[in-house]
Formats: sequence, C-alpha cells, structure tokens
Amino acid sequence: MIKGKHILVVEDEPLVAMLLEDMLTDMGAHVAGPECGFEAAMARAEADSLDAAVLDVNLSGQKSFAVADILRKRGIPYAFATGYGRSGLEPGHENVPVLVKPYTAADVEQTLTELLG
Repeated sequence: MIKGKHILVVEDEPLVAMLLEDMLTDMGAHVAGPECGFEAAMARAEADSLDAAVLDVNLSGQKSFAVADILRKRGIPYAFATGYGRSGLEPGHENVPVLVKPYTAADVEQTLTELLG
C-alpha cells in the first residue's frame, strides 16, 4: 500500500528525519523532503504531488498545523509525529492519526496504511 507513494516528511530533528526517511524508503515510498523548516514545509504542502504526509507538530518552536491545513484542503491525508501524544493537538486536528515518538517502522507502516487505505 505504501510502495510507490509520495510521502512528505516534515521533521526538524535531523536524526529523526533520516530515520523516518530510511523507514519509508525501505517500504518503497518516495520521500518528499525531509523538510525541517516551516516555510519549506508550507511550500511543499502547497505545490508537491503528494499521497500523504508525516508532520512533526513542533518545528523549532513553530507548530505545523498550518501545513496540515493546506494538506487537508488539498485532500492529502496526514499524520502528526510528536512526543506529546494527542494532548498537543489543536482543535480541528484531534482526530488525525498520531505517531508517538519514539515510533517504530511498524508504527509508521500501520499509520500510513490506514491513511492511504
């Protein structure tokens, strides 16, 4: 289900971004990004051809909810990645899947399969 899909990765921690990129590549996905900054993430969300996205909630102190709003308007499913669980989500995003850090490849695969299914 994930193989061949274009997945946007937005993550400000370089090691976490590389790990997620490796996980997705191993699953056969095409990774857009990873983007570590808010403006670059916004630009990708607006312009790229995407099948889904994984968004770190906190990008160096700036929240990624505006990126999520763009994806939602475009009909692109997304999940949040955060160490805070659902408690850190803003209203309107509370029903979005959450990958709780630290997550595993199995967690990522299950979440994206649900998003894309």
